[in-house]
Amino acid sequence: MATKPADILKRIKDEEIEWVDVRFTDSKGAWHHLTMCSSVIGEDELTTGLMFDGSSIEGWKEINESDMILQPDLEACYVDPFSATPMLILFCDIVEPADGSLYARDPRSTAKRAEAFVKASGLGDTIYVGPEPEFFMFDDVTFDTTYSSSFFKLDDVELPTNSGTKYDAGNMGHRPRAKGGYFPVGPVDVTTDIRAEMVSTMMEMGLPMDKHHHEVAGSQHELGLTFGKLVETCDRIQIYKYVVKMVAQAYGKTATFMPKPIKDDNGSGMHTHMSIWNKGKNTFAGNGYAGLSDTCLYFIGGVIKHAKSINAFTNPTTNSYKRLVPGFEAPVLLAYSARNRSASCRIPYGAGEKGKRVEFRFPDPLANPYLATSALLMAGIDGIQNKIHPGEAMDKNLYDLPPAELSLVPTVCGSLREALNSLIADHDYLLQGGVFTKDQIDAYIELKWPEVARWEMAPSPVEFDMYYSG
Repeated sequence: MATKPADILKRIKDEEIEWVDVRFTDSKGAWHHLTMCSSVIGEDELTTGLMFDGSSIEGWKEINESDMILQPDLEACYVDPFSATPMLILFCDIVEPADGSLYARDPRSTAKRAEAFVKASGLGDTIYVGPEPEFFMFDDVTFDTTYSSSFFKLDDVELPTNSGTKYDAGNMGHRPRAKGGYFPVGPVDVTTDIRAEMVSTMMEMGLPMDKHHHEVAGSQHELGLTFGKLVETCDRIQIYKYVVKMVAQAYGKTATFMPKPIKDDNGSGMHTHMSIWNKGKNTFAGNGYAGLSDTCLYFIGGVIKHAKSINAFTNPTTNSYKRLVPGFEAPVLLAYSARNRSASCRIPYGAGEKGKRVEFRFPDPLANPYLATSALLMAGIDGIQNKIHPGEAMDKNLYDLPPAELSLVPTVCGSLREALNSLIADHDYLLQGGVFTKDQIDAYIELKWPEVARWEMAPSPVEFDMYYSG
């Protein structure tokens, strides 16, 4: 049953809510909010929305056309567990005041159009998404870049570099080594309680969680957020990131979703599982390879074909491409396999038809979830509609292939510059059904170019090490 304004107002009264926090996501994936006194929220505000200045959001409106509407989605309502007094979070779409349409550059609206396009295309009625965002937690992070200097320094009790550090209470010596952090019990894993509180907090907010564990790198972690429909899952990713950072801070730690903060250890990905369902049946289940249907294989084919342009959304930072290098379980090779984690498209084992899905392993957690999942979906739909077969599966270890054979396997992009240029050259599949617009894509590319220029033009300490005495 759909939530009505009266239901929200009753909840505000019954739970003595003092604040209504209306939140939205910008093009880069950052969450923004406006906090309203609950006493001024009525049916009109919940129905027609709240005005705000869209020109202050990077990559959106010009100042001469800045008025926009924050339209609350009454189905996406959560209590904020970190507010000192009761606060209700309402996810919002961005609406054009002139005609009441969803704003083309609003990422959440893009995801809504993507879901609608699945139905309009006749391919199914539901798209399920299961994300796996990884993150690092540190005790201390310092960095700066100035006219004449540049540095960063990370510290955490878990880092293998602290094996010789003298602590006031003594060095207990138990910590993961490089690439040795996967699943150790305490006292090597010292953050079990922090992760548990993160998961408990998310469950209290209504998120479907199933586990938590240490990841491969020292100070690296993952929480188990289970699958859901596309838009609701993207909303949950935003909550996931918020809760992780807030709980970490409460424990005196700092969390980051930066894909590659440490040079010599694994980076953080956001493996993304997807399947399309129709009338309660999984259209990805069939009699083909690994129990997949032709629909699923074509979906994979579409993603592989368009992967380099998808990278602009799934791997949207210069740091993303420091993770996408061979040797760190990085899924750089555009192949698919039921057993091979070195492939960028993996078919996870699933008992029965319901479990059949495809896992795309190249996205990372700095991706805007709404844009990244929508781009993956649109590429997959293009593959289905044009019957783009991905070729034969590759079940061997792709990192052990001889150079001549390896050269025949396509790869993801090697830089943000390459990804943006690929998006410029290949984006027609995103425009189907008006899911993305040309204006939106152009604005996104314009927003990201300065990051490329800043990174490429800045000397780094590594370059001084390599070249200063040359």
